[in-house]
Amino acid sequence: HDLDNLGRALELKNLGGMIKIEQTQFTHQAMRAIGSGFQSVLFADVRTVADAESCVAAVRAETPGTGGRLGVGMRRDVGTVLEGGSPAYVQALNEVVIAIMVEKRECVENLEAILSVKGIDMVQFGASDYSMSMGLTGQRSHPDIKRAERKTIETALKMGLHPRVELADIKQAAPYLEMGVKHFCIGWDVRVLYDWWRTNGEGMRAMLPGSKLAASDKKSPGTY
Repeated sequence: HDLDNLGRALELKNLGGMIKIEQTQFTHQAMRAIGSGFQSVLFADVRTVADAESCVAAVRAETPGTGGRLGVGMRRDVGTVLEGGSPAYVQALNEVVIAIMVEKRECVENLEAILSVKGIDMVQFGASDYSMSMGLTGQRSHPDIKRAERKTIETALKMGLHPRVELADIKQAAPYLEMGVKHFCIGWDVRVLYDWWRTNGEGMRAMLPGSKLAASDKKSPGTY
């Protein structure tokens, strides 16, 4: 039900919504999100051409020439069922933005073949997953990881697709803008909260020297 409520909230402000989904059960998750009002789906864990084709099939209408497998369900996108199976319904499905994560070694090795799959609109490089798949866990700035990121962006642009980049803040945007990137995700809700808690918590501790607070809250990194 939260997907439906998010869809309604997006519509109130005339905004488009993107949802990122994992590979397991992604067909149902994509169908449910689109039916709730999301206009874009970002698929994780793509490794092969067959994976990319499955992503397209999970979004597009099952009608000749689309490669889609999506039919009509009882969700918000059919209104009072009158829109189900109509030309407008099919057109809406065929306009959903399909984005894929390039984050596995196999995906980078077969990048051009994967990005040639009809229906893919956008790509996003995932440094954390890619570094793990290369045996360079946590080394997101390693030269091999940065080369793969540049390859992903340049290949996408060459093939007429849109690269998308996630940034912690806009200070990191300049080199990507120079490469021709126009689409960004800036910040994450839990990171925004963490930064606020850290800044204000440290400020408060500095105002209370000798307080028991200074010795408390010794949680391990990454917990909140």
